[in-house]
Amino acid sequence: MTDPSVAPTAAAADGPVHGGIQAVNAARKHGVSTMFTLSGAHVFPLYDAAVGGADAIRQGQPGPMRLIDVRHEQTAVFAAEGVGKLTRTPGLAVVTAGPGVTNTVSAITGAWVNGSPLVVIGGRAPDGRWGYGALQELDHPPIVASITKSAETIHDPAQIYAGVDRAFAVAATAHRGPTFVDIPMDALFTPAQPTVGSITTAERPIIGDVEQAIDLLRSAQRPVVVLGGDVWADDAHTAAVEWVERLQLPVIANGMARGILPPDHPLLVTRARRAAFTGADLVIVAGTPIDFRLGFGVFGSPDNPTPVIHLADAPPRQPSRVSLAASITGDLSRVFATLATGIGEPVGEGTWRKTLRASALAAIEQDAALLMSDADPIHPARIYGELLPRLADDAVVIGDGGDFVSFAGRFYQPQRPGHWLDPGPYGCLGTGPGYAMAARLVHPSSQVVLLMGDGAAGFSLMDVDSLVRQNLPVVMVVANNAGWGLERHPMRFLYGYDVVADLAPTRYDEIAMSLGAGGELVTQPDQIGAALDRAFAANIPYLINVMTDPEVAYPRSTTGV
Repeated sequence: MTDPSVAPTAAAADGPVHGGIQAVNAARKHGVSTMFTLSGAHVFPLYDAAVGGADAIRQGQPGPMRLIDVRHEQTAVFAAEGVGKLTRTPGLAVVTAGPGVTNTVSAITGAWVNGSPLVVIGGRAPDGRWGYGALQELDHPPIVASITKSAETIHDPAQIYAGVDRAFAVAATAHRGPTFVDIPMDALFTPAQPTVGSITTAERPIIGDVEQAIDLLRSAQRPVVVLGGDVWADDAHTAAVEWVERLQLPVIANGMARGILPPDHPLLVTRARRAAFTGADLVIVAGTPIDFRLGFGVFGSPDNPTPVIHLADAPPRQPSRVSLAASITGDLSRVFATLATGIGEPVGEGTWRKTLRASALAAIEQDAALLMSDADPIHPARIYGELLPRLADDAVVIGDGGDFVSFAGRFYQPQRPGHWLDPGPYGCLGTGPGYAMAARLVHPSSQVVLLMGDGAAGFSLMDVDSLVRQNLPVVMVVANNAGWGLERHPMRFLYGYDVVADLAPTRYDEIAMSLGAGGELVTQPDQIGAALDRAFAANIPYLINVMTDPEVAYPRSTTGV
């Protein structure tokens, strides 16, 4: 994890130091205090640096960086990405060569699509044996080049500090994302005097159609704003609130932007999303790509499409085919402030705002009966009905799954920004245990709740062992409908039948208990609340396996099931 209180360590040394010390010093300069890893000899020097060396071990002295080891490399990357999401500064994952790196590809891709600041350091077969067929010899950068902001091999032992420093700086610069560095084994073990590189951060100017956007906002009668995760990542959430309140703009929040406006805020209309997108005469999308989650930018009606303004923290990585009325890039805090001062007074119709807010509240009210459903088998909504009243304002809730986690978009609204984590638009399952590790480390005194579908649980449940061994308490809830519900119901709709969508009603609670966690099985709706109370009170990793109705289809919108 990253810790702003960690003092930067000087790159220069009294004499030559091995590459692990250089890499760890560079990471500490950027506030990193935790390394997520799975052991491999190619990267031993990084561990030596993290613990402070043999003398420190013998004397019982803590090292400069905590090591968190996992059971699969993708979990190490998910955990480091989770730190990046929660803290807005890069997390660090260290993996060994060959399969250690290739096991991370899906997780790195998720961070790339999410725009999460992340640095992955890989081991590499020694330069001195390159081409001979050394153990796990593989040229990694070409494999990850298309899913990282930078990918390089550092061959010179004296350049390791500078190269890792550069990787962190690039990862943290908008538009954020993962970077990759690998270091040949012989270079990593070789002592050298570190070379200090020059890292400069340029101010991000506001570029684009500012006056056009202001004119569109000023003339709009039914505007709506979509706030996305980059508003949080760019540390622009306070400026966003000031902007929407000054102009009285109704807001739909998604991803890491959930919680920027608390659930009781009169401008929050996420639950009226369908009505907002249909009736708006202007849609402003800030801090998120206009992708499938937003209907590819098609709002209003086909014969009368609604104009769209896009606000982004940096120019897009690839050209968009979405037709825009205006586009602005730059520091999002400055973008919001510019748009606020350019108008200075509320825009749009007051009845529009009130109607959307009333619709959102009505949708929430309609959920009350469903949240306390006594249906047998258990309706997944009942889990949320029992969980929500038990969550503190600073709880961190993590979704890892398909159909079950889709209910969270409808029922759960965090009280604060930066307290909800999900896989993001890439949809890579298995993020949960890694994200939970990150949440527990970044927010040590908060409740951490991991919501998993039974399909997602199968990807990474072995890392419950990692939570147990490293004393990282997490409440895990598996909604077990014994199948891939996200695929089962659409296939039935298309073909009238389904195949390869069934799973066994597995005792995930017993698996967790065999790994040293707490656990229990829930088969009746009135058992859920007491099970949650026991899980929160246990102060250990604890898994509740809730058998849910396999016939309940997930909600395809935030307004209905």
